[in-house]
Amino acid sequence: MPINITMPALSPTMEEGNLAKWLVKEGDTVKSGDVIAEIETDKATMEVEAVDEGTVAKIVIPAGTEGVKVNALIAVLAGEGEDVAAAAASPEAKAESASAPPPPQDETGKGTAPAAPLAANANVSPRTEVPQAVSKGEGGTRTFSSPLARRLAREAGIDLYAIAGSGPHGRVVKSDVEAAVAGAGAKAAPAVAPQAAPVAAKGPTEEAVLKLFEPGSYELVPHDGMRKTIARRLVESKQTIPHFYVTVDCELDALLALRAQLNDAAPRKDGAPAYKLSVNDMVIKAMALALRDVPDANVSWTENNMVKHKHADVGVAVSIPGGLITPIIRKAEEKTLSVISNEMKDLGKRAKDRKLKPEEYQGGTTSVSNMGMMGVKDFAAVVNPPHATILAVGAGEQRVIVKKGEMAIATVMSVTLSTDHRCVDGALGAELLQAFKGYIENPMGMLV
Repeated sequence: MPINITMPALSPTMEEGNLAKWLVKEGDTVKSGDVIAEIETDKATMEVEAVDEGTVAKIVIPAGTEGVKVNALIAVLAGEGEDVAAAAASPEAKAESASAPPPPQDETGKGTAPAAPLAANANVSPRTEVPQAVSKGEGGTRTFSSPLARRLAREAGIDLYAIAGSGPHGRVVKSDVEAAVAGAGAKAAPAVAPQAAPVAAKGPTEEAVLKLFEPGSYELVPHDGMRKTIARRLVESKQTIPHFYVTVDCELDALLALRAQLNDAAPRKDGAPAYKLSVNDMVIKAMALALRDVPDANVSWTENNMVKHKHADVGVAVSIPGGLITPIIRKAEEKTLSVISNEMKDLGKRAKDRKLKPEEYQGGTTSVSNMGMMGVKDFAAVVNPPHATILAVGAGEQRVIVKKGEMAIATVMSVTLSTDHRCVDGALGAELLQAFKGYIENPMGMLV
């Protein structure tokens, strides 16, 4: 029986993606774990691994195709001992090939032949769609299911985890759900009240904007997926989160001295230091420890509950071509400065190459946005839900301060905390900033 390979969902919110590259061609033999394709989302490029073994009978969606819907057929595998030609001519492959998008074209309008012979028919193996087909049941058990089975179960109020699958690899299929609906004893899924979507902010139309400028004095650059996602999330944040801002100045001289001492003491590995701490690494650690000390600020808002987090997972804004992304240092309050530094260097590099996995940039409990290296003195950042806080870090600069009634010179850094006032009010935000300031000005506390 032919094995259908479908477009996987690489994150819970993914609806479509770009099929950037095929790493196999028709006639190739693949085994479980082989990387067969690269998929581009708005934030990263992800590798897709084969789950089943077989021969690539037909590639439905050509490389370079944009906007491929999740669960759309992209290729067909012939199982062991199965006729490849018969698998390629399967009804599913034929049906999908009729609606498959044309191959990408070059500037002359002529079709661009992909590097490998790519046909216009495809499906994804039931197990290749792991992000959507695999979910966690009670006790951490894994439940495989088809898209149709999930939809039927959702419509019928059936708990998918309670259904025993009769499909390949224990996969829950349509007939299993129908049997459960008929009285097979599945648990009813709790009803979830739909949440009202934020009202979209409408600015001037493109036509109205272009009328203001002389024809030929501009060019139109289409928005890519990342820019659309950034715009949508920022509008959502400003429409739904009541922002509140708190700013403090932190003296950096003690931190800079400790940083230099730690870097000088770094052991060498293959002729290079094992780590090189930055001020930003120490800011991440200080923010994580501050959230540990002020746990009421380490929260996320939902309509029914306050989500109190047990660890400080700190997202760090990284500028990349076309936008930004926030890779996350998990459990940052438990990690040493050297671990945070090396982990951040790795995440930052892969972020710029768009090689991060969704779990490396989704979630988190707070964020840090540092524009100090760009000479920015102070600014206010926009809270990135589900976070309740984000720390905007300005440049460290020498300023005249007053100590014991006398003027002195100190290196001072201004930081502004943006909070979601629904769950972190002004007094709590001030308490969090004071804890952060304490670690920055007395940095030895980050080492014990």
